[in-house]
Amino acid sequence: MSEHGAAAPGGSRRRRPPRFYFSLRSPYSWLAYRDLHERHPDVVDVLEWRPFWEPDEASAQALTAVGGQFPYATMSRAKHLYILQDVRRLTRERGLEATMPVDRDPCWEVPHLAWLAASDEGRGPEYVERVYRARWQEGRDICDPAVIGELAAELGLPADRLAGAAHDAQLRERGVAALLDVCRDGVFGVPFLIHGYEKFWGTDRVAEFAESVRKNLPDGKWKSGKAGVSQDVPDTVARSADGGHAGGCG
Repeated sequence: MSEHGAAAPGGSRRRRPPRFYFSLRSPYSWLAYRDLHERHPDVVDVLEWRPFWEPDEASAQALTAVGGQFPYATMSRAKHLYILQDVRRLTRERGLEATMPVDRDPCWEVPHLAWLAASDEGRGPEYVERVYRARWQEGRDICDPAVIGELAAELGLPADRLAGAAHDAQLRERGVAALLDVCRDGVFGVPFLIHGYEKFWGTDRVAEFAESVRKNLPDGKWKSGKAGVSQDVPDTVARSADGGHAGGCG
């Protein structure tokens, strides 16, 4: 079975690894990331990491051109205020001190396409950890290419390539493929976790997802920490929607 579900030669079917759709924008995605690492490290080892972000105009047009449509809805002021309150509760429960960043005209391609570049170097998970910390605990603007370049340098990654990821045509193309994965998997918000046919949305579903994966771990079947982003484009793309906000759970 191919990554998009086609039968493999001879009619055999290949099981897909469990997938973690994360966003470097979302506080809920950050908290799910921490919960997975601190409470379910065995499950982290078999996850396929997949990015989710709100596309800029260029990415949105490219996505539409190949038949995709990003699930977008404008967040209401009431929901925004609720999220601020809710995140404060959740971080206190975890003993964390969070700094709520202020996003002014953000371009989410900057940090997320840089993740693709970091993954090419085999450092995707370390990059995610550092960028989450920069955004949610240091209050830094992760949509500033200079900030991404500094974080890349700290990790020993090619700073110029990561800082300029949003202007890299090849990474842009791969980014569109990643957004098509979002559409194809019916992802409407983050954190979004998938195991087989089961889908789990939100920080309060992380433990249930982990238990589902744990019960069905085929030893040696999945690669550890795979940063999976498909390169091909499906003929038809499933549409999804969330009536609250482009980030769904935040």
